[in-house]
Amino acid sequence: MTNVTDVMSVTDATTETVETEAGTARITWHQAKKARLVLAVSHGAGGGIEARDLKALAAVLPAHGVTVARVEQPWRVAGKKVAPAPKTLDAGWRGIWPALAKPGLPVVSGGRSAGARVACRTARELGAHAVLALSFPLHPPGKPEKSRAGELLGSGVPTLVVQGGNDPFGRPEEFPEGPYDLVEVPHGDHGFAVPKRAEISQDEAVAVITDAVVEWTGSLG
Repeated sequence: MTNVTDVMSVTDATTETVETEAGTARITWHQAKKARLVLAVSHGAGGGIEARDLKALAAVLPAHGVTVARVEQPWRVAGKKVAPAPKTLDAGWRGIWPALAKPGLPVVSGGRSAGARVACRTARELGAHAVLALSFPLHPPGKPEKSRAGELLGSGVPTLVVQGGNDPFGRPEEFPEGPYDLVEVPHGDHGFAVPKRAEISQDEAVAVITDAVVEWTGSLG
């Protein structure tokens, strides 16, 4: 299991701004010395790239040959509090894509929550190598009838879902069968936080995420 003492210290990062149809986006790069993949991950509608899972992936994956690009959508760079409509999020992601693909490596399109939805919706169009969906919001809390399963099932590329066991936006057992892998973070909520009384610590919960993504990216051809 990953040593999470080192996980949350993200170093050797460089930033790049990218102009898109939706405004100025920002990429924070965490380079692997011998990269074979780029993992691009964006934030959700209520947070930024400082989310615990995105920071952990940026700290761990480069040692495994995966360059991590943490992407801030234009609305976030502009300091706005509320995310725009899905079509605007998709437009921002499309505009960022050439910069993500510039290293000439296969790009895994990813994100957490709303960012995961964007990755799924645009994967086939942009030629993503695979999709990483962190805390995929299967439905609004308390409204399972408003399912977004179609977005996940329609990604068209190898897909890994990492989902908290107590995520109000969709617990693992609510997900339909489909052509994707799903890893559960026991007791995790939508932000992968676990209660103090849980038999798994917060560091161990984060390690479940990073270990799963290391194994999965290692399996991608």
